[in-house]
Amino acid sequence: MEDTIKIEDIIKPENIVFEKTSCLTDNVLSYCPGCGHGVAHRITMEVVEEMGIQDQTIGIAPVGCSVLAYDFMNIDMQQAAHGRAPAVATGLKRVYPNKFVFTYQGDGDLAAIGTAETIHACNRGENIVIIFINNGIYGMTGGQMAPTTLPGMKSSTTPYGRNAAMMGHPIKITELVAHLPGTCYVTRQAVHTPGAVRKAKKAIRKAFENQKLNKGLSFVEIVSNCNSGWKMTPVDSNNWMVENMFPYYPMGDIKDE
Repeated sequence: MEDTIKIEDIIKPENIVFEKTSCLTDNVLSYCPGCGHGVAHRITMEVVEEMGIQDQTIGIAPVGCSVLAYDFMNIDMQQAAHGRAPAVATGLKRVYPNKFVFTYQGDGDLAAIGTAETIHACNRGENIVIIFINNGIYGMTGGQMAPTTLPGMKSSTTPYGRNAAMMGHPIKITELVAHLPGTCYVTRQAVHTPGAVRKAKKAIRKAFENQKLNKGLSFVEIVSNCNSGWKMTPVDSNNWMVENMFPYYPMGDIKDE
């Protein structure tokens, strides 16, 4: 009789190389397969777990795909009206100055209806973290042109491509806030490869450490894909992102004080 192999004999603590952070709920991710939101959620919550601040952290999710964060992040969460996450985060941080407060926002939310809140929170130097997911489109509401949509890029409202002469140029909101005196750390990262994920997680960790040191506002942009809105496969959308988004939105730290 052959010896049977028991699962507990294989999965031993010394053999585990990866496991889900306890700062994520057990809910199944509802994002489109291939979307970068799930990875951004994971690394953000891994930072919270590694810093030991799960019970001290408050996340703000506004409107759009990012609003789903409260289903998956196992921390205190507060929803904000469309674009108002930095304002809500400002109020929470001032009421609870010892808490770690961050917003998690998409490009349509942060750089369109929420431009004023973003700019003024950064200019005031509120001691919070802003995590900004830039996929160049309104993902949840039908794939419309966003402030970050590239010139010539097609969307449901620009079927022939964005015409900068008629529709304006894409807003490089990250470069813009880097000029404001209240920001201490401004960076642009991605999550499409293991190496990019490691860099993005390191940036998010630095942003939370800055908040711990009361340095001011840290702004972490993550350029991501929207394969559903872009009408591409996940692999093709990542390749398109590298070839088209990255030249316009280059990776790396923009400001580090």
